Amino acid sequence: MDNCIFCKIIKGEIPSITVYEDNNVKAFLDISQATKGHVLVVPKKHVKDIFEYDEELAKDVFAKIPMIARAVKESDPEIKGLNIINNNGELAYQSVFHSHVHLIPRYTQKDGFSMSFKDNSDSYDNEDLKKIAENIKQHLG
Repeated sequence: MDNCIFCKIIKGEIPSITVYEDNNVKAFLDISQATKGHVLVVPKKHVKDIFEYDEELAKDVFAKIPMIARAVKESDPEIKGLNIINNNGELAYQSVFHSHVHLIPRYTQKDGFSMSFKDNSDSYDNEDLKKIAENIKQHLG
């Protein structure tokens, strides 16, 4: 894609600080550094989001995540945890429409990064959950 910032980074048209690269994957420091050591892992093939992955691309990209995550964690003894985030679609906070996975090191509860999950367990009984699961299962394939 001509206007894709990540495609330009992959081609070397825009500078980046690479931490890992192979034929299919590039991992580089996120310029925003949500926390120190924040890395983006991107497929070299342009795909907009997770919904455009085929099985081979998923194997190529997601097989590298644990190795890169371990390297990030081992790079600083102050890192106590790591968030792995993949946003898909504008509503899900995707801002660059070339699929990417964020590896965000966590240092303390006050390191400036947060996430929250609302507890909706009172809104669904067991039958509701079974219906949701069955609907998802019908679309596997």
